[in-house]
Amino acid sequence: MAEPEALLERYRAARARRAVWEGHWQDCYDHALPNGLPFRGGGTPGERRVDRLFDGTAPDAVEQLAASLLSELTPPWSRWFGFQPGPALAGTERDRIAPMLDRAAGVVQSHFDRSNFAVEIHQAFLDLVTVGTASLLMEEASPGSPSSLRFTAVPLAEAVLEEGPDGRLDGTFRRSDATLAQILRRFPGAELPEEVRARTGEEPDRRFTLVEAVLPDDAAYRWGVVLDSGLAAPSWLAQGRFAQSPFVNFRWLKAPGETYGRSPVMKALPDIKTANKVVELVLKNASIAVTGIWQAEDDGVLNPATIRLVPGTIIPKAMGSAGLTPLANPGRFDVSQLVLDDLRGRIRHALMVDRLGPVDSARMTATEVLERSVEMARLLGATYGRLQAELMTPLLLRAVSILRRRGEIPDITVDGRLVELQHRSPLAQAQAQRDVQATLRWLDGVRALGTEATAAVDAAATARWLGEAFNVPAKLMRAGAAMPPRAPDLATTSDPVAVPAAVPHG
Repeated sequence: MAEPEALLERYRAARARRAVWEGHWQDCYDHALPNGLPFRGGGTPGERRVDRLFDGTAPDAVEQLAASLLSELTPPWSRWFGFQPGPALAGTERDRIAPMLDRAAGVVQSHFDRSNFAVEIHQAFLDLVTVGTASLLMEEASPGSPSSLRFTAVPLAEAVLEEGPDGRLDGTFRRSDATLAQILRRFPGAELPEEVRARTGEEPDRRFTLVEAVLPDDAAYRWGVVLDSGLAAPSWLAQGRFAQSPFVNFRWLKAPGETYGRSPVMKALPDIKTANKVVELVLKNASIAVTGIWQAEDDGVLNPATIRLVPGTIIPKAMGSAGLTPLANPGRFDVSQLVLDDLRGRIRHALMVDRLGPVDSARMTATEVLERSVEMARLLGATYGRLQAELMTPLLLRAVSILRRRGEIPDITVDGRLVELQHRSPLAQAQAQRDVQATLRWLDGVRALGTEATAAVDAAATARWLGEAFNVPAKLMRAGAAMPPRAPDLATTSDPVAVPAAVPHG
């Protein structure tokens, strides 16, 4: 990796390119996710950040859309991925390794379930829905932890991203502040400048700036942490190398020529701001309607500064004076409710609450369930394709790399040829269910043609194909039957991705 000064220069250049987004992001946070970390001024944990917010439609819709993504893409305590033999394997070899791959997927899933993944990915989904870009840090947990995996949702205020030549956000800078004690705890063998130690003796709580960088380097990633204290020249705290980047950066959608993503909140922001202003005006109008606007003669007896407009109050006035009289309200604001209902409906529609929200009826037929799944696949199809490429596949490849190196799963390589990654989330299965329905209709049609036509159906191969489509464990299917070629669908990765096995981890 370059010298510390050169790395800081690259970080500052990337942050300068990001600066044009910060005002837009802050608007989105203020109106849709007010508890997000501010981009300017840092903010204090626990402070109130809802003083400018009068309408709660957008924050509620953001929460519901993030919860829908969690349940449709990475549902907790549910198998949302799997491993299966790739197209390069066939026959008995395929049947031999299928149960082993199924067990390996179960081990990986158990580590996700025992970790803090569900908590942190939900926070990352909140950022994704609000500002269109999110970052999830995936680290190897310390020995003795319940899981070998540890996750952290990195606030976008701390992350500065670079897009690589393949269109992925594979370059990551993260700026953070830490005390000397925290630095020594995290980097016990680091050489620190004497100026830093001396200043800490005077100010024990003094915090110093750290810039962490993970940048692509051939088939791997270089990692380094620079101490930028401002008291001495920048220096390295640690350096290393990863097979896959520990930062998984992903976007909702991307405009051509832009690095960062755009979100549904950005699309609905004009309506969100207008609804917020309408509610503010309604509350001001209600305050006037309750307390009224009054006028009084200056008769030397009535003091308007001491009057309290509460029941039972006796207001003195001079003989012959008009006293305190109400001022007529110049107009009414009844049209506001019509405008507000329309705005709130458009906000919910833009954030898909009316289409991905909870089921209204407790009883739904099988056809209704299938149609709802098809509708979700249609609405989130493009977004799901991007999340599959930028979030789910890199996440699983890094988990496999960590657990394989720790000896918890066999030495497998998810390369799309020998071992294939299969996505089994509810959203991925929506397309698979449509394929199953088409196959079953074809079988009904063949059966109607008579015995001669039925003889053309390979029953064993069809049963195995249906088993894979329904995510039936490999150990429940009898070995020995040949598999028909499987058409590409949303349930499998389209591009083979190899896991470098010879690259050491930092």
